[in-house]
Amino acid sequence: MSKIWTVLGIVLIGTVASANMDSKIAICKGCHGQEFEKKAMGKSKVVKDMSRAEIIKALKGYKAGTYGREMKRTMEGQVKKLSDKEIDKIASKIKK
Repeated sequence: MSKIWTVLGIVLIGTVASANMDSKIAICKGCHGQEFEKKAMGKSKVVKDMSRAEIIKALKGYKAGTYGREMKRTMEGQVKKLSDKEIDKIASKIKK
């Protein structure tokens, strides 16, 4: 019986984590477009044209305050609570 609960616990944790990541990506889509095809506020790079490595570099740079120009403060606030693992997952979801 405990194995069933353990398995269910893992499945539930995975589902919650996936839903949480989807909500974080939905926030990105608010400015960058559903397919990441837009320049956010007419100023940013088009994310769909960036490589996975460029997305990770940008997000980590925004988090550290070392990347960006006009969008630096806006993006810094969006990514400051993301872990490196979450940044990697976001980049992987964008560049499937």
